[in-house]
Amino acid sequence: MPDSGHLVHMATHIDVLCGDYHKVVVRNRQAAQVDRSYFAHAGGENFYTVYRIHNLHFQIYGAMFLGRPSDAFEAARALAENLPEPVVRYMPEMFEAFAPMKLHVLIRFGRWSCILEEAFPDDAELYSFSTVLLHYARTVALANLGKIPQAEESASLFAAARDAVQPERMLFNNPCADILEVAEAMMLGELHYKSGRVHEGLDFLRRAVDLDDNLLYDEPWGWMQPTRHALGALLMDAGLYGEAEAVYRADLGLDATLPRPCQHPRNVWSLHGLLECLSRRGGAVEFIEVRQQLNQALAHAEVPIMASCACRSASQ
Repeated sequence: MPDSGHLVHMATHIDVLCGDYHKVVVRNRQAAQVDRSYFAHAGGENFYTVYRIHNLHFQIYGAMFLGRPSDAFEAARALAENLPEPVVRYMPEMFEAFAPMKLHVLIRFGRWSCILEEAFPDDAELYSFSTVLLHYARTVALANLGKIPQAEESASLFAAARDAVQPERMLFNNPCADILEVAEAMMLGELHYKSGRVHEGLDFLRRAVDLDDNLLYDEPWGWMQPTRHALGALLMDAGLYGEAEAVYRADLGLDATLPRPCQHPRNVWSLHGLLECLSRRGGAVEFIEVRQQLNQALAHAEVPIMASCACRSASQ
């Protein structure tokens, strides 16, 4: 079918389950290019916009798993360009939650100062989810910059703004309210950990993992950066390598902990974490195999992978 970007995109749903994140990026970039013909014909104020932004959303997701910020930011910019205010107003319950995807990219790659430069939307009612998510991102950024009082203030603003998010707002299959449950647990986990309350912080991150696992099925998953990446990183930061190893094995799908859709096979972040855990433990027969898989994954990354999450202060 000519000019159907959605059909170009569809194999992505197999690629992502197989851990072929390079194909995820390539297919969705191609799909977005094909979609330009439909946009030129019909504009953006129609239901098909959800398919067009789905391709860009997926490109971001794949690029984050690859460790490729340039591809992720490229798609985030294109996503924003496809969601001008008139389009968001046309169907805010479906479109608005895609508007702040750039924030997930900034967090994934530890661009803390860039997050603090992001402006809040002028229309907080229309962009209610975007507003709350920026409070979340700012809290995480401030905590990682060691600005704990400001981070605590930002967390309070998150809680206040969250009440204004309309109950009908969705991110594909998941209510935004459920997405923000994950955001809150992540935010409080990093804030507590960075303020010296290590055990409380790790408990919040364990709760984030549970909430993340129990989101409704979606591809991309409702939470863009697997919560296990932050938990594993800070478990290692705290010297809890045994639990961290189990976290990474589950994320990679190397055991039966998680159902298939919650696994992220061959992703560079958890491979790095698992290899470090195996190195610390010593004697692991799979060390060489994991190292080979990591080297293959690193061939696609365009930034150094020092930890499974930029929140880890002492990484190797």
